[in-house]
Amino acid sequence: MHYLVTGHTGFKGAWLALMLTQRGHTVSGLAIEPAPGSLYERARLSEVLLRDLRVDIRDAEATTEAIMAVEPDVVVHLAAQPLVRESYRDPRYTYETNTLGTFNVLQAVEHKPSVKAQVIITTDKVYRNVNQIQGYRESDPLGGFDPYAASKAAADLITQSWMASSGCPVPTAIARAGNVIGGGDVCADRLMVDLVEAFSAGQTVRLRHPEAVRPWQHVLDCLNGYLDLADALLRGESSGEAFNFGPDADSFVQVGAVAASVASLWGTDSLVEVDEGPHVHEATLLALDSSKAELKLGWRSRLSFHDALEWTVAWEKQVRAGGDARAESVAQIAEFMRLVKGRNSE
Repeated sequence: MHYLVTGHTGFKGAWLALMLTQRGHTVSGLAIEPAPGSLYERARLSEVLLRDLRVDIRDAEATTEAIMAVEPDVVVHLAAQPLVRESYRDPRYTYETNTLGTFNVLQAVEHKPSVKAQVIITTDKVYRNVNQIQGYRESDPLGGFDPYAASKAAADLITQSWMASSGCPVPTAIARAGNVIGGGDVCADRLMVDLVEAFSAGQTVRLRHPEAVRPWQHVLDCLNGYLDLADALLRGESSGEAFNFGPDADSFVQVGAVAASVASLWGTDSLVEVDEGPHVHEATLLALDSSKAELKLGWRSRLSFHDALEWTVAWEKQVRAGGDARAESVAQIAEFMRLVKGRNSE
């Protein structure tokens, strides 16, 4: 099966491309240039791709031409401006990329007969966040306080509208997930990136909102959900639906507790302090209810909160000590696939 991953130069996209190749699929990618030091670069991802295209999805003509040329069987749309704080700095770019860009991908795929399924990735932040304790369900209202959340909620609604008004000519579904962690992330303003950089240099970490609760999930658990959804679409199931992919309740942990756990795993004496601000608005509580994915797709998280932290720290330590980023990533993917296979047979 030939998969096209949009946003493959990003953190999740690079892991997804490697995961797909390890499952025996052919993979092409469509994205803008990677960030310096990205997993894409360190894992030499271009060597395993059939096509490796540089396209800004805000450009409808270029996006259509690229997808027509690639001729994929499955499209997983990840390309986005993914950062809350960056969305405040450049809201226009965020809205154009996340909303118009998503529509451009949908429209391009609509006219490509080779595509048998597509998964549109949005985020847990599409929900109208009222700081409720129970996790949000797929039927809950969408919203968005900050430009990032609003742009992704709009992309979600655009996809829903496209699926309804176009008759869904290509089996399509929406995937919503939250904070993912794993080795190789370099995006600014992400907790794990900041922790790893500080602890590896013996520096103090300053946290904006240590009391904020997030559903921490390893990137491979999240991506496994995306691929379970793609498989369902290929079987003729779940088209036109949205699915949450979040961790179990024991992974809903405060930012400050995450920092303390990572410091312990890293073996550092670095201090963790509160950054008093001022700061832009960020949600203090956000969780997903993933029971629909568990019931309809048979998906569930395989790595606990502590496992996810351990795998992330182990990857970073190994690679920073001179290990090969692709080899370390492939090894973790292989171990994860063994876990999935083993627990599915229980």
